[in-house]
Amino acid sequence: MKKIMDWLSNSFAPKMTKVNNNVWLVSIKESIMQVLPFIFLGSLFCMLAVLGDFIKPWPNFWTPFTYTMGMISLLISFLIPFNLMEKKRLRKSRINAGTVSLISFLMVLKPVYTDAGLAFNADGFGAGGMFVAILVGIFVGIVMSSFGNFSFFKEESVIPDFVRAWFDSMLPIGLIIVIFWVLVFIVNINLYSIIIALFAPLGGMLESPLGFAFVMFIFAFLYSMGISSWVLTPVVTPVLLAAITSNVAGNASNLVTSTTIYSAYLWWGGIGCTFPLVIMLMLSKSKKLKALGIASFPASIFNINEPVVFGAIVWNPIMMLPMWIIAIVLPLVTWTLTKVIAFAPIPMVMFEMWYTPMPIATWLTTGGAITGILLFVINVTIASLIWFPFFKVYEKIEIEAEKIV
Repeated sequence: MKKIMDWLSNSFAPKMTKVNNNVWLVSIKESIMQVLPFIFLGSLFCMLAVLGDFIKPWPNFWTPFTYTMGMISLLISFLIPFNLMEKKRLRKSRINAGTVSLISFLMVLKPVYTDAGLAFNADGFGAGGMFVAILVGIFVGIVMSSFGNFSFFKEESVIPDFVRAWFDSMLPIGLIIVIFWVLVFIVNINLYSIIIALFAPLGGMLESPLGFAFVMFIFAFLYSMGISSWVLTPVVTPVLLAAITSNVAGNASNLVTSTTIYSAYLWWGGIGCTFPLVIMLMLSKSKKLKALGIASFPASIFNINEPVVFGAIVWNPIMMLPMWIIAIVLPLVTWTLTKVIAFAPIPMVMFEMWYTPMPIATWLTTGGAITGILLFVINVTIASLIWFPFFKVYEKIEIEAEKIV
């Protein structure tokens, strides 16, 4: 165990931290975080729209949903190169990079010309087009950063800086537009369909019991070493959002969605289902653990568990192991009692407000299903049983340490 911990501490964690701080990855993560207000609002409008099935008359909240959650890929296509230029200290190019990326994204969607004007694939604007938006943004970022220090003019030129900036930006912008024009409209390559097809297996992998458990384990594994799960954002978030969007549209019954994970069934208190652990800490005979539990309790109610994770779990072999076990067991239990045995419902409502206390969020996302609440209770019970023996070992060590002091 010591050799494993040494490897994790001295080799794996530093490498993952380096990846997590990569300028390209940070730009993508920040872009997704910046559209969270639109995602949260979309969740709220989705909940209000569902009420229309029970209350008549009722406003059509699907329209504001379309113009919030339904536009996140369009926003992402702008934000990624914009943020990248900021990170690379090429601020003069940030607006041009963002706008040409947005235009390129619209070109990749390949609108159809009709008598009424341009007709776009509306699905591409929302979660379904996020992978496309990310790749377009990365490509534009590469081109724009390559020309970041390029200029047609010499330093001693008397031409005003803003005029020089206009002409200097024309070359990379023109190059990007011509490339997408040739590929999409001249060569007639459907880049949108190709990119979606390339990432389709990822969605299929997640929507399997082993894939579900594997991804949740990776989340908990990284988090237990103090590495933010946001490192997985560029890969996992588009799949989770596309899955719940498909559920909302009534096209599929995807279990592995952010709604299922963070609001309905799995992570009470945060990643790793740490709320039961917080209660144990609050009742501990160890003064240190009791104080940590009390301090962590308010945040845990709203599924924020950094205090307890960094206070009791990170790089603590005794507490890391149960977190890993829980991350494997709970997804398998949830899969079995929703997909294999139709015991509890699969959430069909978009609910990205992960900070809503559970089981209130469970009640809302499962349409008030009693069986949904029961599955939540089952998961919490299992998590508590897994946490308890490891917690008692940890508590004993801390009590002995306090006696020495």
